[in-house]
Amino acid sequence: MNLRQIAYAVAVAEEENFTRAAERCHTVQSALSHQIARLEEELGAQLFERSSRRVRLTPAGHAFLPAARQLLHSEQRIRDEVAAATGQIRGSLVVGLISALTVVDTVDLLGRFNTLHPRVDVRLASGMSENLLVDVREHRSDVAFVGLWPGERIEGLNTLLLADEALVAVMLPDHPLAQGGKVSLRDLSVQRCVDYRAGSGARRQTDEAYAAAGHARHVHFEVDHATLLERIVRRGLAIGMVPAETAVGMQGLAIVPVCDAPRRRVYCVWAQHPTPAAIAFIDMVKTQTAAVRDALQTRMAEHV
Repeated sequence: MNLRQIAYAVAVAEEENFTRAAERCHTVQSALSHQIARLEEELGAQLFERSSRRVRLTPAGHAFLPAARQLLHSEQRIRDEVAAATGQIRGSLVVGLISALTVVDTVDLLGRFNTLHPRVDVRLASGMSENLLVDVREHRSDVAFVGLWPGERIEGLNTLLLADEALVAVMLPDHPLAQGGKVSLRDLSVQRCVDYRAGSGARRQTDEAYAAAGHARHVHFEVDHATLLERIVRRGLAIGMVPAETAVGMQGLAIVPVCDAPRRRVYCVWAQHPTPAAIAFIDMVKTQTAAVRDALQTRMAEHV
């Protein structure tokens, strides 16, 4: 068994297709298939169930994949650490983020990072918090920005708390609830609402708040992206709840404080043993976070 065979097998597992995996690995499909067959022979187990439409992992394949990813990550880590020892930051940096992220300007951070470290292959992906956490644990991402309800613990990762923010209600300006200065979860529980899909971290923060307040509700529209939530609210289909800073960007909608509002904590998370590229990026996040905090404290002192 060799690293090339393992890389081929991981590519097939992630692409669920031999042709796309071969393209990703810059080889021909016959060579890739041959190497995987040799790997399966050496392991004494079939890793994939092959059909005309897709490729799926067997139970042995599921057991193989996490260890294979760890091995490839370690191999790349050796190269990156040696380069860093000679003053070079290179390799790759994969950053994941939630769709409703306002506490840091991720694009600006990545732009400045790319200027300082042009030899690093920078990639960005968005998703739900629970998926982003798995990606970091399994080394598919190096860093992620996630939003979680206050009672949720993050296991096995380094964390930096960026914000602890209350959610507000967003609705059309002519909605009856928009005419008052504030609403409660009880007021919202009888309205049609839009929220993230059940079981997601973003949904849990509101579900927990409603349960604590003793109110039941029915979510009429489930989404997985802040933009879709906003569009549903703009069409008058439902009321949504989003972090206050996110709501500010939804021009033309009424923003109504919620007296017993859910809260969301925004974290930057990364692996226990980050790559040199990840360390450099995290240092930039910490510097920006400290600058924002200092500026806020200065503004508060000026008003005392």
